[in-house]
Amino acid sequence: MQTTVFDVDGIRTDDDLRSVMNAIQDLPCIAHAEVDVATGRATVEHTSMVNEGEIRAAVEEAGFVTR
Repeated sequence: MQTTVFDVDGIRTDDDLRSVMNAIQDLPCIAHAEVDVATGRATVEHTSMVNEGEIRAAVEEAGFVTR
């Protein structure tokens, strides 16, 4: 299992959080995802079937900036 950690800009409301979580969890082979609203830090456990770039792209497609 791999763990990817990155920051997400623009999470201000519960709806924002839900959007980010849905974007991540809609990807295949996600074991666990957690996003800290206060810091914007996303921690995602996943298999090698999905990579960091794909996770970031999904979050960005949902309208958020990753760094």
